[in-house]
Amino acid sequence: MITMQDFGEYNIADENLLDVQTITDAMMTTAQSISELCIRFFMNLLVCWIIVQFFYYRKSRRRDYYFTFMLFSSAMLMLLYIMGNVEVGVGLTLGLFAIFGVIRYRTETVPIREMTYLFVIIALAAMNGLAPVYKLVGAATASPHYELASGSVSIMALSNALVIGLIWLLESEKLLRHTSAKLILYDRIDLIVPEKRQELIEDLEKRVGVKVEKLEIGHVDFLRDAAFIKIYYTLEKGQSGSIDTLTRAKDFVEQ
Repeated sequence: MITMQDFGEYNIADENLLDVQTITDAMMTTAQSISELCIRFFMNLLVCWIIVQFFYYRKSRRRDYYFTFMLFSSAMLMLLYIMGNVEVGVGLTLGLFAIFGVIRYRTETVPIREMTYLFVIIALAAMNGLAPVYKLVGAATASPHYELASGSVSIMALSNALVIGLIWLLESEKLLRHTSAKLILYDRIDLIVPEKRQELIEDLEKRVGVKVEKLEIGHVDFLRDAAFIKIYYTLEKGQSGSIDTLTRAKDFVEQ
């Protein structure tokens, strides 16, 4: 049987619960909010600039993607930071950017290297925008407040450094041999037969100026005496092969 005493105990517990909610909902000061935003923004901007400037742009020399990566990363972090302070799920935020990405990048073929870097900077922006920077101190006291969580900031900085280190390791010429491919419209179809494969390779190396590691023969047009051949070759140190993927003159933008 429920008595009035039970209701009294329930009300006391409910009041205690409300007190805990009030304490845990303590607000940061304006200065703390500004400093938190600056820490997130400038750390993400610095990391993104290091990745784009010293790893991506050093080989590709594509300033259009340079602009895209830097702006995309900063916009992603700001959106996640703002959305994290309101009643909107992070999944919805990521979904919006996925929709925008599909609408924009489906109009042209984005090379796999550029797409990989795009996902990396999005992941870093999400990490830097959502990682805790301030922690609540004195929740059980009468004056709860926020303090800078130096341990969380250190972990966030270490996470960014690990990603940079991984990219440096994978982009190192000592670890990987960077290869590229060229699509060639070849006019000597008499050499595409297997019996003359070595002669075909020597002719391609002489005319193109690269050492062919392997090749693939595609469409053959006997009416025009031409065939599409895709050759694979090793890039020299510091050399970029991004232009090899372009098939239309308007895709090439001289920077």
